[in-house]
Amino acid sequence: MRVERLGDNKVRVFVTYDDLNERGIDREEIWQNGRKVQELFWDMMEYAYLETGFEVAGPIAVEAFTMPTEGIVVIVTQMPALPSASGKQAESEEDDGDELELVAPDLSEAFIFVFQEFEDVVRAAHSLAAHAGIGGSLYHYKGRYHLYFDEDEIGEVMYDTIWSILHEYGELSSTTKAMLDEYGKRVMEHSAIQTLTRHFPLHS
Repeated sequence: MRVERLGDNKVRVFVTYDDLNERGIDREEIWQNGRKVQELFWDMMEYAYLETGFEVAGPIAVEAFTMPTEGIVVIVTQMPALPSASGKQAESEEDDGDELELVAPDLSEAFIFVFQEFEDVVRAAHSLAAHAGIGGSLYHYKGRYHLYFDEDEIGEVMYDTIWSILHEYGELSSTTKAMLDEYGKRVMEHSAIQTLTRHFPLHS
């Protein structure tokens, strides 16, 4: 298990399949939100607190992404507490934060990576260019660049290789494709890798 603090209200936890096996959780069971998954979640939150000081208090949002051979990526976001008319209502809202609601996302949404600088996108594109059939779409959203890959482009054999290349230059994004389509600017569609490598050579 590994944890990264993404901000004041967000943390990312990498859970390996070995971590799951040690707790008797199989790959499908992680989406069923049973007792063992609940225990795993609070183990993760305790570990996140010890490692980074991230503390769960009140309502949270949980996103999970699968990696076929490496494990599960879980992103936990502390949500702002809603103003309430009574203490009883506030207590109810806080209790809602104790439930882990994991919904299996489309595999494609696990392959949205965000980059701080355009040059980082160019470097990633040149590293991916050797893998035939990888196109991708490039978005600009909230001052950063997002590369999205459709699941049909990413076979299970190449999944971890491509994920590792992208992670070298950027980081897994918690933004969904729906958010990018609605609020982002689509810079290049379907063949972003080819367009980037053709028009933007690497600088030595």
